[in-house]
Amino acid sequence: LSRVLAPLKTATHTGIMMNDPVGNLQYCYTPLAAYIADTPEQSPLACTNPKSSPFMTVISEDFGDPFLHDPHTQSHTLAAIRKVLAKSSAQDYKAFLTACKTLHLNGVIEPCWLDWPLSCPLQFLRVETLHHFHHFSWDHDVKWCIEVVTPLEFDFHFSLLQTMVGYCGFEDGISKLKQVTGCDHCAIQCYIVGVISGAVPCRFLIVVCTLINFCYLVQAPVFTDHSLDRLMNALQLFHDNKDTVMQAGV
Repeated sequence: LSRVLAPLKTATHTGIMMNDPVGNLQYCYTPLAAYIADTPEQSPLACTNPKSSPFMTVISEDFGDPFLHDPHTQSHTLAAIRKVLAKSSAQDYKAFLTACKTLHLNGVIEPCWLDWPLSCPLQFLRVETLHHFHHFSWDHDVKWCIEVVTPLEFDFHFSLLQTMVGYCGFEDGISKLKQVTGCDHCAIQCYIVGVISGAVPCRFLIVVCTLINFCYLVQAPVFTDHSLDRLMNALQLFHDNKDTVMQAGV
């Protein structure tokens, strides 16, 4: 990847002549402003192992903490890599991987952004809506609801819905669906709160409703102090009631 991106790195250092939309030549620089990828692709780029966040200095065991951990910056990652190399050589494969594991690294010692000016994974890695919100809801919210309501009852509730114009219909329910598109994810998110209302404990309903609201609010094109307060309130409400999900055994 570093070799493929080499021309862009050179252009960042020295600049390059490029045509603008009206055909005029402009002297341009190409900093790494955004790299869109899902979570499995973000971890290798950030040099973290799959059980660590590419954005924050937190591991999977601490993902439920109701407070923010320190950001996973470029300097933090490079310092961790230097610390590993000081302990063991990359030639000693087993010892090297053991040292990487203790610092939650994936073993990459020369990330592709290392010699790319102004590049920091915390800045250029972006949240990808399809996987981080819609697919997340399918993998977690929906699966929780199916377990609590039971698949048969859950599908029956879906079969009773009157499908709105422009939305997907699920006459046979969704518990047996295997290949689901982003459009289906969005439609299910619109229905899910109404489908489980009255069939789950009140606090469980609050958890699901709060996560749906959070996924909706975080997609705003512009954020203000008010919208950020609403996001934080939704997140806090989730943390206040999330124990009901674990109590339900899902």
